[in-house]
Amino acid sequence: MNYELIIIGGGPAGITAGIYAARQKIKTLLITKDFGGQLGRKAVAIENYTGFEKISGSDLIKKFTEHLKKQAIEIKIDEVKKIEKVGDDFLVNTKNKDTFKAKAVIVASGADPRPLEIPGEKEFLGRGVSYCTTCDAPLFANKTVAVIGGGNAGFEAAIALAQWAKKIYILEYSDKIAADLENQERAQQTGKVEVILNAQAKNIKGGKMVETLTYQNRQTQEEINLAVDGVFIEIGTQPATSFVKGLVEFNEKDEIKVDPFSGETSTPGLFAAGDADNVPYKQIVVAVGEGAKAALSAVNYLRKISSKKI
Repeated sequence: MNYELIIIGGGPAGITAGIYAARQKIKTLLITKDFGGQLGRKAVAIENYTGFEKISGSDLIKKFTEHLKKQAIEIKIDEVKKIEKVGDDFLVNTKNKDTFKAKAVIVASGADPRPLEIPGEKEFLGRGVSYCTTCDAPLFANKTVAVIGGGNAGFEAAIALAQWAKKIYILEYSDKIAADLENQERAQQTGKVEVILNAQAKNIKGGKMVETLTYQNRQTQEEINLAVDGVFIEIGTQPATSFVKGLVEFNEKDEIKVDPFSGETSTPGLFAAGDADNVPYKQIVVAVGEGAKAALSAVNYLRKISSKKI
């Protein structure tokens, strides 16, 4: 089918872009694997989104999605595999082997969890290894777990796990904790969190489920085995942008380079927003603003190319 605009992604940026495009009466299709993105998977308690002193990630994405579905916009639950540009049109190919055509595209596909890439990580995924605290924390009631990563994501994961687990180790690679002081204090108040600095995760072992995590002390080089039932990996994300290779310019982090004033990429008519682009500060409120900006810029682009044909 033909559309004026296709939006790829169902996180804060994609949803906001969809709302703005629909309000401009642009024929729009939004394609997403699921709704929420990092917000749905990671953010347990949000305390810095304007208008909400405190709200869970799942509740906020529910409000976003309800707002979107009240608009005149078509939604497809699918995964985009490739985008091509043929003449003035973009062809968007999906996992379900559908092809959709549009004059403009917004890539708001977000980011995926960054793997550790150590032995045992893939083998025990779903058997004690997890990238999603929101999804899997209840499975570790009264158990001992390790969180890899001492940034805000790692500490927030530990705070959420404290509702269930009896003991939580946080392993930080460097000799300093990167998390905000507030998150550090909240983790300490649980009485369940132990922070280990200079810790490099080496491998994950077990039988049917995870049983041990081995890490190396980067100062002494000693290898230490922790008896744990689960390992939560919180070392950041990587942009989910492989399907647009060859069409746009990327930075060293594989983030799509955009014009900060419009969100447009190096390919006219192709825009990016949210965690997929190179705009700094990966925050929900920033992603929402980027989504709105990309949608309004796409609308202006569509109107310009339409006027040229008259």
